[in-house]
Amino acid sequence: MPKPLPTVETIVFNKTECGVDFLLNVLPGAEVATHYRQRDVYQSDCFEILFFRKAEGYLLVDQTRLPVRDQTIVFLSPYQRRQWKTTSADFTVLLFREDFLNEFFADKLFSYRLLYFYQHDHPLTLSVSAEELDRFCQALTEIKAELTHSRGDSGHLIRSLLYYLLLRLNRNYALQYGLSLDKPENHYAFEFKKLMETHIREKQRVNEYASLLQVSRISLNKAVQQQFFVTAAHLLKQRMVVEIKNLLLHDRLSVGEAAATLHFSETNHLMRFFKTQTGQTISEFLRDYQNGSSSE
Repeated sequence: MPKPLPTVETIVFNKTECGVDFLLNVLPGAEVATHYRQRDVYQSDCFEILFFRKAEGYLLVDQTRLPVRDQTIVFLSPYQRRQWKTTSADFTVLLFREDFLNEFFADKLFSYRLLYFYQHDHPLTLSVSAEELDRFCQALTEIKAELTHSRGDSGHLIRSLLYYLLLRLNRNYALQYGLSLDKPENHYAFEFKKLMETHIREKQRVNEYASLLQVSRISLNKAVQQQFFVTAAHLLKQRMVVEIKNLLLHDRLSVGEAAATLHFSETNHLMRFFKTQTGQTISEFLRDYQNGSSSE
């Protein structure tokens, strides 16, 4: 008998419970480690960036195993399914809501410009030196001080510290994985990422997203290639694989129901698509997941 699939708990950010006036907080791992580890599979409505000074083990995020070691930074986006498998950890977590971030910087696409969020092609981890981690943690300490002892200019200081921190992390991430930091000619690539997060169950063709953006498929594909060095179709297929896994594991749909949800005309078309993209049959993937051997 296969093991039953775990239910998914959703943690909602509550600034009153966190004791802050912003939908943003900095928490030491000692306060939340047990809170995280005691949960089975869960998801959150906010972004989390985990700064590990010392760590041993891994996190399971959307069925992918993320090893956490000393001086590792982990990036988690809203509603990614996660489960902790660490035996020890000394870390600090920065968490914030997406609406807060985009409004805070007066840019509706800010979170989508950060390469490590909504990322399906590259690891959600960043390795840094001890000196770099110390600098990041110093910024976190200053943010926490302004949150705890708020003054008239605290909002401006938090904004500047957070902006520096997120962009510095973005630069490091781009350098580590060979991604572009060049200023794009337009925002189509980022808009495409955003639209996929909200429309993936209704729209599975690049042409449909080009239509939403009121641009040609050629223009959209050019923008995506310039920004992410892959085609728009590649990004879309990667996002679809994640959604298929979520439908099967967490929405508990059958393969046929998942195929219908994503508008595959036949169940075997979804099965063939999944095998082509992942190298595994769906049966093999589900078996590995239930045996605790998800891909790294």
